[in-house]
Amino acid sequence: MIQFLLRKFVPRYEDIADKRVRRAYGMLVSVIGIILNFLLAAGKLLVGLASGLVSIQADAFNNLSDAGSCLVSLVSFRIAAKPADRDHPFGHARMEYVSGMIMAFLILMLGVELLKTSASTLCVSIFEAEKVKETAFSLITAIVLGVSVFVKLWLSLLNRKIGKRIGSSVMRATAVDSLSDALCTTVVLVAAVVEYFVDLPFSLDGLIGIFVSLFIFVAGVRILRETWDDILGKAPDKEIVNNIINTVHSYEGVYGIHDLCIHQYGAGTVVASLHIEVDGKEDVYLMHDMIDNIEQELLDEWQIQATIHMDPIVIGDKSVDDLKEKISLMVSAIHPSITIHDFRLVQGPTHSNLLFDIAVPFEVKDSNEDILSRVERELLALDKTYRVKAKIDRV
Repeated sequence: MIQFLLRKFVPRYEDIADKRVRRAYGMLVSVIGIILNFLLAAGKLLVGLASGLVSIQADAFNNLSDAGSCLVSLVSFRIAAKPADRDHPFGHARMEYVSGMIMAFLILMLGVELLKTSASTLCVSIFEAEKVKETAFSLITAIVLGVSVFVKLWLSLLNRKIGKRIGSSVMRATAVDSLSDALCTTVVLVAAVVEYFVDLPFSLDGLIGIFVSLFIFVAGVRILRETWDDILGKAPDKEIVNNIINTVHSYEGVYGIHDLCIHQYGAGTVVASLHIEVDGKEDVYLMHDMIDNIEQELLDEWQIQATIHMDPIVIGDKSVDDLKEKISLMVSAIHPSITIHDFRLVQGPTHSNLLFDIAVPFEVKDSNEDILSRVERELLALDKTYRVKAKIDRV
């Protein structure tokens, strides 16, 4: 079914690197979500009002919010596909992050309102001598809820599959939300059947309504957290990092890579900057040509716009290599994961400058000042003529 829809409505659906194809994917999934969620909401609202079951009404409004979320996604995919302009030189792909945050806030607001309604129903059933309104469960109610479960499971599969294919955080969040909805509707169906056949001293319907509203609230928080991380700038995917590192190290003449910074401006727009270490004795024009080739391969192979800085280092000098090894052992004694890079030794008649960067993982709790102070003390103990020019890189 999914492949049929793609062949029918997404021209060149295999060319996911094309932003127009990506927009077609997003619009197709969004339109399907709007139609199916609106139909589910209408059906549940009718049977919810007819039966008097507040949990079904709550589930109906949940589907209505999902239809609204899909509408937001539809608009965001259209905007995200717009090309770069003077005001937005990296394009508009981050609009997906904004739409995800809007969806999250809408879901959170709905969860709070449904929680209040369901709690009121439960309290009335407990503290009033008689129920305010009798509920009526029927076969049509069971059919509507059963169909809803299967539709939501299919929507979850659709969003997960397409979201993974085009790298859409909005679709991945929608897939989780749809799966949660299927579970909620299943619980509502079971509760409606139990309450119809069992005379309980409280409204199970109101209790399940509270459960559904809390589930909606948690889904909203989960989507908000994911989009919030995207907007703030979360750590890049390991796959992107590995692609860059493997590509750079495949070139003969590269002795090290550091200061790798990756910025994602939405799916398909990745900008990176990095330093590579090369032999300082090599011809600068040859090294520059190699860097140009690396940048072009990263763009052609992985669609990464890279800017590479060249760091010339001394290769094959035993005294420099020995000193670098001693400093490496010093920093690893502070923490095994700490390393150094871009090491240079500049010798003079009265003193020698030691220039290097210390890569310290964020997990290391020692302060930058403490690490630098300790390294400097130990180096001065080796030779008082050393002048340490080190800096910390948190990685």
